[in-house]
Amino acid sequence: MEPQKSLPPPRQPEGCLTAAIRIPVRIVVLVLVVPVRMVWDALVVAGRFLNDTVLRPFGRALLWVARAVFVWPLVGLWRYVVVPLGKGLGWLGTYLVVVPLVWLYRYVLTPVGHGFAWVYARVLTPIGHGVMWVTRGIGLGLYTAVAWLARYLVVVPALWVYEWILTPIGHGMLWILRGIGICLYWIARVLLVLPALALWRWVLTPVGRFLAVVGREVWDALGHAWRIAGHVSLAVGRFLGTLFRWIFVEPVRWVYRTLLTPVGHVVRDLVLRPVAEAARSVGRATRQALAAARETVRQARADFRRMLLGEPRKTVGVDRREPSGRETRTLGSSTTALTKD
Repeated sequence: MEPQKSLPPPRQPEGCLTAAIRIPVRIVVLVLVVPVRMVWDALVVAGRFLNDTVLRPFGRALLWVARAVFVWPLVGLWRYVVVPLGKGLGWLGTYLVVVPLVWLYRYVLTPVGHGFAWVYARVLTPIGHGVMWVTRGIGLGLYTAVAWLARYLVVVPALWVYEWILTPIGHGMLWILRGIGICLYWIARVLLVLPALALWRWVLTPVGRFLAVVGREVWDALGHAWRIAGHVSLAVGRFLGTLFRWIFVEPVRWVYRTLLTPVGHVVRDLVLRPVAEAARSVGRATRQALAAARETVRQARADFRRMLLGEPRKTVGVDRREPSGRETRTLGSSTTALTKD
């Protein structure tokens, strides 16, 4: 089953004020928006053309230049200078700093630390425990005496003052402040709140509703005008494109197809191909001459080496028990020492 399409919300009934505002607003907005939309579409087309033909190739060229000027030198510097230098410094740091420090820690500091630990555990700890026991007893006695004096000289008098003096005074001041607050509340309500409510209800709300109706109609008119201006701009653009095609593109295409293409074929067959054949012949002759020159130089170098050092010693062949790589064993031949011919 096909899904049920959601129905549009029911439109609220509109008054005569809305209808009277809508038509002139839409006419004025349409007159103002059509030129803006046509200029906007022209700028969009020009921007796309400029981006495709100028900005994008220029950006690619800048990217290539930036890579060639900055990225590749930095990569080469990092790969061939910084990395080897870092490895060398790391090797020097390992064998000049780390290894001596490890030896010092293992064979000097560790025994000294063990000695300090033994002294701390066997000497300082018992002394500290004794001092703490004595200090704890003295501190406990002082704390008990100070706590008793503070209770009966400070806490008990303060509680009496709070209960019999400060509490009645606070209740009286609270009752007075409550009465003052009630009076101020009613004064502010009568002088500020009620006039503000009346202004909001009888002045600002109607004005706001009127402005909301006007704003909604202007926004709807802008939307309709923008869409209508888009259709107008599209029609004008198609007309200008067709006119440009029949005035410029088609004549250029006709000239290219009927005049330039045959001339180009004639030039290719009568000029470019013979020139290319001649260039290939010259290239082949040049390669052959270079090969002959290289062979002559090689022979001269070999003769000069033989003149200075003599003929190279000839290697004596060794009687092998196994056949060579090109020969294979067959049933009619023997390769062992006992049956070999």
